[in-house]
Amino acid sequence: MNGVPEQIGRYVVERELGSGGMGEVYLAFSPAGDPVAVKLIRSDRLDPVARARFEKEALIARTVVGTNRVARFLDADPYAERPWLAMEYVPGRTLLTYVDENGPLPAPLVASLGALLAEGLQAVHAVGLLHRDLKPQNVMLGVYGPILIDFGLGAFLDTSKDTLSHSGMIIGTVRCMPPEQALGRTRVRESADVYGLGTVLLYAATGHYPYDGARWEAIVGQVANPGHAPDLRGLPEALVPLIGSMLAHDPAVRPSLDAVMTGCTNVLSAVGLSPMEARHALIDATATDVTVSAPRNDPPAVWERLAERAIEFGEDASDSPLDSPPPAGPGPDEEDAAAAIGVSQATVVSDSPVSDAAPDGPAPDGPAADDSVPAVRKPRRPPASLRVAEELRARYAAQPGL
Repeated sequence: MNGVPEQIGRYVVERELGSGGMGEVYLAFSPAGDPVAVKLIRSDRLDPVARARFEKEALIARTVVGTNRVARFLDADPYAERPWLAMEYVPGRTLLTYVDENGPLPAPLVASLGALLAEGLQAVHAVGLLHRDLKPQNVMLGVYGPILIDFGLGAFLDTSKDTLSHSGMIIGTVRCMPPEQALGRTRVRESADVYGLGTVLLYAATGHYPYDGARWEAIVGQVANPGHAPDLRGLPEALVPLIGSMLAHDPAVRPSLDAVMTGCTNVLSAVGLSPMEARHALIDATATDVTVSAPRNDPPAVWERLAERAIEFGEDASDSPLDSPPPAGPGPDEEDAAAAIGVSQATVVSDSPVSDAAPDGPAPDGPAADDSVPAVRKPRRPPASLRVAEELRARYAAQPGL
């Protein structure tokens, strides 16, 4: 596709996030300004059967509940010139990017990753759907922990062996493909996602896939060969039994997702970590603070504009409904405020030296106090408009992106 579309469905496109074997992914915004990830499907996937299956699975995908580990399905149009779907935008970086830049994760964090993603997949399977394309590129690491993305594209992934050479599918999908799919069996079951999750955990722990090769045909040949064992080199000993079983050639002998979760939590227990503690450790190790920027609007200008409008709407403190009425008389707060700036009531009322007389003694003889001396202006909290402006500027200083 040449260029970035301005709009997809009702979503205004901001920029491209990436592209792959299925199509292009864009950061876009809803009419109200919420960020979403919109994926346009490749034109060579557009046959009537795939469109109909996509429509059916898109309707079911909306019903997934009980997990925070799958990006929420928002919208889709399977009958557009190029079908598209909109998913919850998950800021962060992929597991692939993290491992490639920082190296493999330690065994307890891999176990935490496995338990969290297995729990998410259980919710997907509970409504009768599969992910079908589990790979390190489809796991986002953010401030809430790992999230599965590209869920909902399964309708386009029941691909036969002779179509595996689509450009963009070689690096990720084929290396993470279960043997039954490599053998051309398009009707895969939940155990296919267990295998895919095993490839994700292997990559997280070692930085390599179970099978690899110079050409996609060589990789598929290895995956499909029951006598060719997966490459588990570098896998921590504590994870070998679990991940090895997840990558079994025979789908029938792979563990269930319940067993995967149990195996992962057992690894955590062995090092004295609760699942909650391990999740926090995983987030601390992998999350980066990513904000959704809007290049079309200069953030400093936006914040300054908001601050100026806040002042403009409430410049007179007495007119601001957010301010409490002025106090009837001086109180401890006012006296404390005056002391804080080094001013006493006596020095404000008169420039004369303070009398040495005892505070309770009679007033010295002299003219009556001059009524023209202005009364003391009691300190008070700043107008609401100024407080709002200061808060906006403080937020901008801490977070420059909108």
